Amino acid sequence: MAPVRFTVSKEDWSLHRKGYQDQQRHRDKVREAIRKNLPDLITEESIIMTDGRQIVKVPIRSLDEYRFRFNYEKQAHGGTGDGNAKPGDVLGRDGEPAQGPGTGPGAGDQPGIDYYEADVSVEDIEEVLFKDLELPELKPKDEFETEVTDIRFNDVRKKGLSSNIDKKRTILETLKRNAMHGKPGMHHISPDDLRYKTWEEIEEPRSNAVVLAMMDTSGSMGVFEKYVARTFFFWTVRFLRTKYQKVDIVFIAHHTEAKIVSETEFFTKGESGGTICSSAYQLALDLVDHEYPVKRWNIYPIHFSDGDNLSSDNERCVQLVNELMDKCNIFGYGEVNQYQRTSTLMSAYRHIHNPKFRAVLIREKGDVYKALTTFFSPAADQQAS
Repeated sequence: MAPVRFTVSKEDWSLHRKGYQDQQRHRDKVREAIRKNLPDLITEESIIMTDGRQIVKVPIRSLDEYRFRFNYEKQAHGGTGDGNAKPGDVLGRDGEPAQGPGTGPGAGDQPGIDYYEADVSVEDIEEVLFKDLELPELKPKDEFETEVTDIRFNDVRKKGLSSNIDKKRTILETLKRNAMHGKPGMHHISPDDLRYKTWEEIEEPRSNAVVLAMMDTSGSMGVFEKYVARTFFFWTVRFLRTKYQKVDIVFIAHHTEAKIVSETEFFTKGESGGTICSSAYQLALDLVDHEYPVKRWNIYPIHFSDGDNLSSDNERCVQLVNELMDKCNIFGYGEVNQYQRTSTLMSAYRHIHNPKFRAVLIREKGDVYKALTTFFSPAADQQAS
């Protein structure tokens, strides 16, 4: 009987990964398109007004692949040359030349750049937007109030889930077994060689943090001003609840008087009347003194206004902001001022030189992104930009 012969072949598995690689390239392109369009995407009304349930489209540049293009206006394509043609010569043009793609009057005759639109969900935007955001100056406190559940892989066993196979330990077991049987090297993997990672749930103490979201709802706050302020707080709430398990958010609405409102009222209810911003700051100070003591809490008051404040109240606002900064990690002030008018409130705040004070002047919707990166970054410019 002839001996059985085996042929060792090496298969090119990169071909099998072609689909995955294409998907990865597509995801990279989508992320890049989101990153480039981020200031516009985060102010998209279809996302904000539907509470993040809508899907938006972003243009993504595609690669133009070589292909044949048929000219359906001409019927006769055959012919003979004079023998001097070489690759790359233009054999003929269809009609009078125009001014190129998208320039000058009339239609152009040059190909443009191919774009297609990709569906982007709010989760895709969050992945890019929240990547570099964090609560600044977050400090450990003397008394931990919360514990966060986390998972830690710390053991290897012979039984477990297939998705938790420890490949390195499995290969080491195979090599050890083969060596013990006098056949060193990597041969087949037996079921006894399989090793699985196991985990345990651990409780880690985390410092408490509270964000005091203050918004001017007076009559001077128009549709644009309220939309911009609510857009900022919309992403702030999603950012805090996505990246932090235990962060309190207190919603404060004010005109001449300030009050704590529900999240729904904060984002939907309109108000009117005059403006006394110090009412919100005084309420924030009362909350810090009675419910969120500095000893146990990292505190972040953030106020959005159009800058129209009762003139006689500005001095008290500066005084209260300084008191808040003595007790808080940072103080954020966003002023929605699309016409670049002179604001007495911002004029008063320009004399504040405390590094905890962060201010942003918002002239258009795209500046919401600047406000997010200013208030929620480790280091930011202290003066209004």
